Order: sequence, then C-alpha cells, then structure tokens
Amino acid sequence: MKKTINIMMIAMCVSIAGAKVDLVTLPNRELTQLTIYNSTDLTLVRDGRSLTLKEGQNKLQFSWANTLIDPTSLSMLPKAHADKIDITDLSFPPRVKNLGLWNIDSEIGGKVPIEISYLTSGLSWRAFYMGTLTADEKTMRLQGYVRVTNNSGEDYENAQTRLIVGKVHILDRIAELAQRQYPYGRPGEPVPMPRSAGVEWERSRKRAEPKGQLMAMDAVASAPKEIKKEGLSEYFLYTIEGTETIPNTWSKRLPSFDTDEIPVVNLYKFDQQRHGPNVIRYLSFTNDEEYRLGETPIPGGGMKVYRTVDDNQHLSYEGTSSFKYIPVGEEVELNLGTVSNVIVKPTLMAKKTDNYRFNNKGNINGWDEIRSFKLEVKNTRDLPVKIEIKRHFHPHTWDIKNISAAKKYYEKIDLNTVKYTLTLEPQSEQTVEYELTTYHGTRTEDWTRKHRD
Repeated sequence: MKKTINIMMIAMCVSIAGAKVDLVTLPNRELTQLTIYNSTDLTLVRDGRSLTLKEGQNKLQFSWANTLIDPTSLSMLPKAHADKIDITDLSFPPRVKNLGLWNIDSEIGGKVPIEISYLTSGLSWRAFYMGTLTADEKTMRLQGYVRVTNNSGEDYENAQTRLIVGKVHILDRIAELAQRQYPYGRPGEPVPMPRSAGVEWERSRKRAEPKGQLMAMDAVASAPKEIKKEGLSEYFLYTIEGTETIPNTWSKRLPSFDTDEIPVVNLYKFDQQRHGPNVIRYLSFTNDEEYRLGETPIPGGGMKVYRTVDDNQHLSYEGTSSFKYIPVGEEVELNLGTVSNVIVKPTLMAKKTDNYRFNNKGNINGWDEIRSFKLEVKNTRDLPVKIEIKRHFHPHTWDIKNISAAKKYYEKIDLNTVKYTLTLEPQSEQTVEYELTTYHGTRTEDWTRKHRD
C-alpha cells in the first residue's frame, strides 16, 4: 500500500462563540529535491507546494505516519511574499502521534508557494562500475552507475536527486529521531560526541546546500541522463539530470559516466609471505586528464572487469574488485584476484653454513647461512605480462648475490625486502637465480662493520 505524508490546510475563521473550520487537502508536490548522503543514513528533502492562505490566522497540519522523518528537523519557508507571511510556530498536539501543526499569520489571501524541508532516513545510494578491457588490455572503457534505494516509507515522485560524497557528523541517528515518542525528546542516551561535532554538522549542511531557492525541475529527458558534479568544500555533490520517481521499497539504477579508451596498467604480483603460492593480478589507472578522467573525484564502489575477446565484442570475465573514493590526480590499483595462467615456482636449491665464530669456551656463537634459490616464472597467456616478485629476508643482516641476468631485474625495497620485475612474452618462461647469505650471532657485528664502512 502506498504510504504518503498527509498534509492538510486548516483555514480558521475565529469568533468568540466558536470557530468555523475549513479543511482543505494540500495540492500535490510541485517540486521535490532529495539530497542523499552516502556516509550516513541521512537525506535532506525539500518539498515545494502551493498553499491557499486566508488573511489572518492559518494552520497547516503535517503527518508523517509510517515514514522515517525526523520531526525535529521540520521547517517551512514561504517562497514569495515572505514579508507578509509569518510562520509563528510548529506545535505537536498532545496524545496525537506523528502530527505537527504550523501556525501561520498571513497579511494576504490566495495561493503562495512554500517549501517544507526535513531530514529522513531510509534513502541510500551506492556507486558501482563496469570496466571493459580491449583485446590487448592496454585501454579500458569505464562505465559508472549509481543505485538509489528508497526504504523511507514515502514515495517520491518526479524528484530531483542529488548525491553527496563526504563524511558528516551528527549527534543522533535520524531513524531513531523519527521513531521517538511525543514530545520528541532525545531517544535514550545521547551518542558520545563532542559539542563541536554538532556545530560542524550544521556548517557542513550549509556548505552542502547551495544558497538560494529550490531549483525548478526539468521534465525527464528522452536522452540518457547525465550527472552534474560540483565540489563543495570537503564534500562533492552529484546532481542527476532531470527528475526521478523512486517509490518506497524500490531501487533505481542511474548512469553516472561512460569514458572510453582509458589507459590501464596490468601488473601481476607474487609475494609468498602475503599470498602464499598464488599470483595476484592488479589493474591500475589514474583519475587525471592523461587517463581521460580527472574532472571530478570518483565515489568508491565495486567494479567488475571484462575483456573483449573478438570482433563480435564477446566478453570474458576477468575479475571483481572494489576501491575507495578516488580524488582527482590519484591512482587506484584494483586487486582482481588470483590467476592460474601466470605461475611462479620458488625452489630452495642448496643450503649450508659457514664462517663459524667461537667464544672463549669453544662454543659456536656466530655463523653464516648460505642458501641458493631459483624462481621459475611462466606465462601461459596469449599476451605479454609484467610481474613483480617480492622476497622477504630475516634477519635484516643479509647479502644477496644475483646470478646471471637476475641482476637487471633486481631492486632493494627496504631492510628485509627485495623485488624482481620481469616482462614475459606470451607462452614463455624465465628463471631468476640468487644466493642469499644471512648473518647470525656475532657474525652480525662483522656484517654491521662491513656495511658501515
């Protein structure tokens, strides 16, 4: 069953003996604007309607039964003749649930546009993406989408939808505020938070809401919708073109952007200490103009990656990843998961100890451990691949001797880590060999003197 906010206009002609009450149903919404935050369960609703006022005292009844509206956030603003209309107060009648009564003094009669605003919970949005690699995997088409979900208890028809990226600080959860009992005191114990956080939320709300009146809504365009993006201090505002109808309990997918030929970097990584025997595939790109992006930050979300495999645009599934908010100019690296078509096999070939040191009692108190390793790397793909192989050594007192061509692939990362970076042609193999000497006991002192000198 459709759940709607019940708003009525009560025009009162007051006399000493009694009062004549005319009950008039308020016309339908003319303008609706939803500003939905993704960092918390919070939506600002701005609802434009036309009231028929009488000169003198008027009353407006507002009911929010079966919704998640926060009654303490209710606000009304005349959009015309503001100097002749005084909204004196908002009261909550006793023993009546989910009902507020506005008292309005008007010096004029006739239709007047007003805006009712409030906070509600139950509306949410999230971003998700589809990446389609070209056959050579050098570039990618990136399509962004937004899914808006409405579980607020209220149907919103022909609403302009705006999405806010950024973290806000609030003292109460809006869902709890909506469900508390008359006279709408704070529900239970307050959430521990400094007073300054609430002040910052008020400032943030002002920054996030553009100044001026509610923007007029355009009719739904026949062309695919676009999303207008603009920065607001630490927030970023995405405005969906045209209007959307989002019934209660429904979700709607909306296109965000579609950018083709984004340069990407494919990189395979092998790190036995972190991932065991598995090779992990990564895909990276940068949110900047060089990568055909960079106009706006990209909201965090999940991403499915496919690859075009033939001229008929058939696709193969390459993996799924997710990323956090990407500011302009920053790189994102997507973990596409383990692969079986690129293989690294490390083998301990030989092991011995040497260079013993003895204390004055003839006991061994220092020695070297020498181990020889072979890394066999195999690419079974029909494309060339680039792979990084990390090796971690303990203790930090060690020396390495790279054998044959291994030296040109080698890079020392830190006290305990080295990296070999190789590029393998399709259907090819390469081998990296090295000898690792680690120093133990008093031999660490010899290692320290050697590297200090």
